[in-house]
Amino acid sequence: MTLFHLAGPSLLVVVLFLLSTPITWAMAIGALAFFLINMDMIPLTNFAQEVAEGTQSVSLLALPLFVLAGCIMNASGITRRLLTLADVLVGHMTGALAQMCTVLGTLLGGLTASANADAAMLAKTLGVEMSERGYSRAFAAVITSSAAIITSLIPPSIGRLFAAGVVPGLLLAAGLMVTTYFIARKRGYKPLRKQRATRAEATRALIDGLWALSIPVVIFAGTRYGLFTTTEAGAVVVVYVLFVAVFGYREFTVRQVPEVLAEAVRDSAVVMIMICAAAAFGFYLAWEQVPQAMSGWLGDATDNPLLMLLLINVLLIVIGTAIEGSAALIILTPMLIPLIDGVGIDRVHFGIVFITNLTIAGITPPVGGLMYISSMVLKVPMMAYAREVLPYLAMMMALLVVLSMFPQLSLWLPDLVYGTSAVQ
Repeated sequence: MTLFHLAGPSLLVVVLFLLSTPITWAMAIGALAFFLINMDMIPLTNFAQEVAEGTQSVSLLALPLFVLAGCIMNASGITRRLLTLADVLVGHMTGALAQMCTVLGTLLGGLTASANADAAMLAKTLGVEMSERGYSRAFAAVITSSAAIITSLIPPSIGRLFAAGVVPGLLLAAGLMVTTYFIARKRGYKPLRKQRATRAEATRALIDGLWALSIPVVIFAGTRYGLFTTTEAGAVVVVYVLFVAVFGYREFTVRQVPEVLAEAVRDSAVVMIMICAAAAFGFYLAWEQVPQAMSGWLGDATDNPLLMLLLINVLLIVIGTAIEGSAALIILTPMLIPLIDGVGIDRVHFGIVFITNLTIAGITPPVGGLMYISSMVLKVPMMAYAREVLPYLAMMMALLVVLSMFPQLSLWLPDLVYGTSAVQ
């Protein structure tokens, strides 16, 4: 095995990154190059098989369904009512539009399954509004993309991991709001309201938003008490959201169905294509025993759980600057699970730290997917975005260290809901 056989596909991917090739196609081309180089040992048809293998997961059935539910929410007024509730809660604060963006992103976190869809929606609504009211476009792109990553920590449903993400997700929201406050005060970004909303206004907004707020309750109760599995929850939430849209708010019509379905297909396809490309590239890494080499290096470095977790975080931060978070999640998970099991790190705790780390990749130049979405909508150059995102990245790094050092921040809620020995 020559050095070219070993490193050629990876070097090709790096070159494609430098040429601004989308991460999905860079990984797919790199994987195809591996199979072409090794045709004497591996049939080329295996490339197609590995691409298809990336979709062979029952849990992935829920992805397009949750995305569809999010699209229906945007089209039927559910998201607008959540925005009104966010205005009532934080409209009186300095930098109110940016604060509303974080609150809305938090509310959407328990309802949708697509951070990409949330970033696009927040940029098209609040991002455009911010730029028209004197906010820096780069700042608007940063806060809309940063708020969207809360979806990764407070997803619609994955058992214990769902519950474990709630507290870290709320901590991330609080961190975003505090960081936004200091930036907004320095730049003079004003509140939308001269004073807090009255109790009557808050009550009206809460009552109007009750149907929307009931959606995560249905998901959580159904999975907690075994009425449906986490995969089946995707279908249940689509039906329930349709019920709310048609009979609760009465703002969704048959004419909107084709557009909503088309949007859901596009958003789902983006993620699924990336999963397929990552699966093929992951086969190349496994064939060349990269996971074993990485595991061996980290395993030899320490057997202390906290130090191991911090080393993994450093590794993930470095990787996250070059590989988009979703792709890194798929490729790195099988490499790191044996390591954390070996030193006794709780899998749920590690899952939250891992996901938190990789969500940072979504807003990290040069390959952050959420960065590209918000920047594209608001027409922001990458360098301007990179300057604005630095305070938020610093806050997220600090949160990452805190989550690593204090496991109970992640484990308290799932232990309370499911019990310490439950496996969900």
